Amino acid sequence: MSRPPAIRPEEIEERFVRASGPGGQNVNKISSAVELRFDVRRSPSLAPDIRARLERLAGNRLTKDGVLVIQADRFRHQERNRADARARLMALVRAASQPPVPRIATRPGRAAKARRLEAKTRRGRLKAQRRERPSAD
Repeated sequence: MSRPPAIRPEEIEERFVRASGPGGQNVNKISSAVELRFDVRRSPSLAPDIRARLERLAGNRLTKDGVLVIQADRFRHQERNRADARARLMALVRAASQPPVPRIATRPGRAAKARRLEAKTRRGRLKAQRRERPSAD
């Protein structure tokens, strides 16, 4: 298992915005939500293979310019949201640093082939029965 790359703090940009949700009147005064931005394409910390996997894992959170945007507003406190956003970024980087397990091609066994052929025969018989005309009594 390879260690995830260390991301330097200057590569992460954080913006604090007003959060929706619980907090009462305080929610209108304090910017407790965090919008974390990390430029995946220009980061010197990431190896090319990790960068490609991270872009794929990021999905909708990645902008056209290759900037990963993570919104954190789960908590009422700015510091907890900030820690949550950073933890989510590190979880994504950790997942991207795991190389995919190569698929090993296998062949179906004799019993599996027999089951498949039996199912095909049964299905064919059922369809043939549908084509038969009912006998007039």
